[in-house]
Amino acid sequence: MKNISVYEESWPLNTPFTIARGTREQATVVVVEVMDESGVKGVGECTPYLRYGETAASVMAQVVSILPALELGMNRNELQDALPAGAARNAVDCALWDLEARLAGLALPQYLQTPLPESVVMAQTVVIDTPERMAQAAQRLWLSGAHLLKVKLDDRLITERMVAICAAVPDATLIVDANESWHVEGLAARCQLLADLKVAMLEQPLPASEDSALANFIHPLPVCADESCHTRSHLEALSGYYDMVNIKLDKTGGLTEALLLQQAAIAAGFEIMLGCMLCTSRAITAALPLVPSARFLDLDGPTWLAVDVEPGLNFTPGMLHF
Repeated sequence: MKNISVYEESWPLNTPFTIARGTREQATVVVVEVMDESGVKGVGECTPYLRYGETAASVMAQVVSILPALELGMNRNELQDALPAGAARNAVDCALWDLEARLAGLALPQYLQTPLPESVVMAQTVVIDTPERMAQAAQRLWLSGAHLLKVKLDDRLITERMVAICAAVPDATLIVDANESWHVEGLAARCQLLADLKVAMLEQPLPASEDSALANFIHPLPVCADESCHTRSHLEALSGYYDMVNIKLDKTGGLTEALLLQQAAIAAGFEIMLGCMLCTSRAITAALPLVPSARFLDLDGPTWLAVDVEPGLNFTPGMLHF
């Protein structure tokens, strides 16, 4: 018999995080702990996301619904059928992976035979604000050592914001996340603007229901699917629309499906971005086996927290050190 715990945590942010869907001042996560008979404990974390109809209460209810099976030894393969892809399955799946690795006496990347470099470059986020403040934020990040910047945009002041940022940090590598806020009208021109400004990638410009418009023009820069890509089941529908997919464990429902999505996406010709929600280092640790395959790493969720879990991962501006 395994002993299962599930609980909610709230982590205050060190500064408000503003995206196209609003401003957040804390990260709400759900944690699942799975302890086996020997007393070894695996831990998994997820971030419920309202965009997908998730709340902490709904996620915890999903986990509670499978507690009897988990206590009796439900494995990761059985879990894939017991819960749909999403935050709840992610927390359980990652707890089971963590338990397996700990029972083997290994860190998760070692357990999966995934060598990691000493450090990797990751994106630091510039949140939505006035053009002047976004440019100032980008410059502060650049001067602190972050040279890959992820710029959040909505449907307003796109030219003004991007021109100001590019003038402030002309040597930075920029990627842009529109969070589904743009429209089909003018999309090709906006993509060309970003390409002319040497932006390296555009993430999810349109609502997921309007993906087909991305096939109407030659992409002048890579376009990445985020909300449009959760699991392997979505890949076929993305062909011809997107050049890259953003893998997040909270979308795939855990590392098990994320590893399979990674393999299938690469085989289908997609490049990989590895992303996260607002989260603690626990959530990033669970995603580390996916790091070597990713062209872009967007793993700065814990850097927005006023305090992280202990022990946390080693972040410096624009870098994650192992």
